[in-house]
Amino acid sequence: MNQKIIKDPVHGYVELEDFTLSLLDSPALQRLRYVKQLGFSYLVYPGANHTRFEHSLGTMFLADLASRRFGLDEDERRLVTAAALLHDIGHGPFSHASEPLMEEFLHRTHDEIDGIVEDRVGGLLRLSGIDAGELCSVVKGKHSLSAIIHGDLDVDRMDYLLRDAYYTGAPYGMVDAQRLIRHLVRTPEGTVLDENGINAAESLLIARTLMRPAVYYHHVSRIAESMFQLAVLEHVKNGPADATSSLLQLDDATCLHTLMNSKNPVARDLAGDLYARRLYKRALYAGSDQVNTPVFHAGVSIEKCREYADEIAHKAGILPQEVLVDIPSIPREISLGVRVKNRDAVVSLEEISPRARTLNETRRDQWRLGVYTLPRHREIVAEAGTEVLHLKKPTRQDTLF
Repeated sequence: MNQKIIKDPVHGYVELEDFTLSLLDSPALQRLRYVKQLGFSYLVYPGANHTRFEHSLGTMFLADLASRRFGLDEDERRLVTAAALLHDIGHGPFSHASEPLMEEFLHRTHDEIDGIVEDRVGGLLRLSGIDAGELCSVVKGKHSLSAIIHGDLDVDRMDYLLRDAYYTGAPYGMVDAQRLIRHLVRTPEGTVLDENGINAAESLLIARTLMRPAVYYHHVSRIAESMFQLAVLEHVKNGPADATSSLLQLDDATCLHTLMNSKNPVARDLAGDLYARRLYKRALYAGSDQVNTPVFHAGVSIEKCREYADEIAHKAGILPQEVLVDIPSIPREISLGVRVKNRDAVVSLEEISPRARTLNETRRDQWRLGVYTLPRHREIVAEAGTEVLHLKKPTRQDTLF
């Protein structure tokens, strides 16, 4: 058996087996070298240029550790390891920045990789004795082994928290992944956490909570994502039926280049502004206590956000493309969904650790509705946006610029 070793900055030396080497060399995985893990976060954190390729390697490494810890047989271990390696091949350019476009116009998420797997790596999987359909079920969370890479306490999350903290320099994402894996026990009823792993599990909860506003939902990243999404909408407008699908199969650089050379002037200008980091600014940044419309808490589609943006722009007397509205969903409550085994009984983590309740309240308080515009229009857009979206007037301490 040929064996190759890759030096990973997060996990150290990662050993690759023959079947993983062939998958790594496939175009589907090589494309991930050119898709940034954190989308436009590099505009906030200059070091955040790591890719989905690196993350896929790290997730594969941890999945292999977990598979061995759970005592999976060889076929199961290979299935889970391959699924971990391929779990992100469905991502569009700039990762989660293109996810809402994918969901709204292609009616799929990045986890739904059936077609991609069969078309691009199906033959390689069959040569390795891995069933492509079963692998896709693992990735989608519909398999008995899915929890390893697609669950409340999964190796995907462990890797991206560690990796994102490493490359951004944010000191919040540190998770003792290997300790956590060592204290997981797989039973017929599900995954049980040994009580000695509680501290490591709590650190994952805390890391997820603190990384959210500092990195994943940083307002500059949200502004850049909103500009990118509008550029795509404008580029594909009046184009062929498959224009969106074709664009979302590209990597970051090719996608941005395509938008910068678009026939649509709005798309072209927005893409040029992203490239030069000429970004819109916050006109409104409202917390849940300022929102009078409960439906906003569930998040609002891109098309509906554009309707709000058009109405705000009309009221403010400016061009529609000069207003962006960003209404994410209120974060769901985090729960590890893992039971803890102590000497007396098996109980939920929440019963032993009260931190989960506190962290859920913190996550709800982190939610923000954003209205963005050009610097010169901030005041008139803030006034128009407050009226159109029926927001409560912010106090001085609520106004963030």
